[in-house]
Amino acid sequence: MNDFFDSFSYFPYYKLEVKNMRETFEIGEIVTGIYKTGKYIGEVTNSRPGSYVVKVLAVLKHPVQGDLHNVKQADVPFFHERRALAFREQTNIPEQMVKKYEGEIPDYTKSLKLALETQMNSFSEDDSPFAERSLETLEQLKKDYKL
Repeated sequence: MNDFFDSFSYFPYYKLEVKNMRETFEIGEIVTGIYKTGKYIGEVTNSRPGSYVVKVLAVLKHPVQGDLHNVKQADVPFFHERRALAFREQTNIPEQMVKKYEGEIPDYTKSLKLALETQMNSFSEDDSPFAERSLETLEQLKKDYKL
């Protein structure tokens, strides 16, 4: 049986190697991070066991509205309003939710507006009660953000 496995050494692409896929980041590195249901571009300002402290610089995806325990349900006791994290707000993000970011960092306000409008557009194509309630909440947030 060993002869069989030895023959694989002639074909390096057959060699399997298990690597730890988690990246490590230094203070000052620019990353993306998922916090609750939003996705952000930010700067690592500290590391803790199992998480990084990230200072928010831009919004890639606006957080989802509603009750996360009753997904896509509008008739719930409390329909959560989730604001995007603020510019330069620092938050703990689990290390598995942090990835390296390469590219230009967009302006925070413009990125927030784009993320909010993208989410609103996806709900405007849906006529479910959940989409209607989410749109109402997002409209109110848009006013609060002064966009």
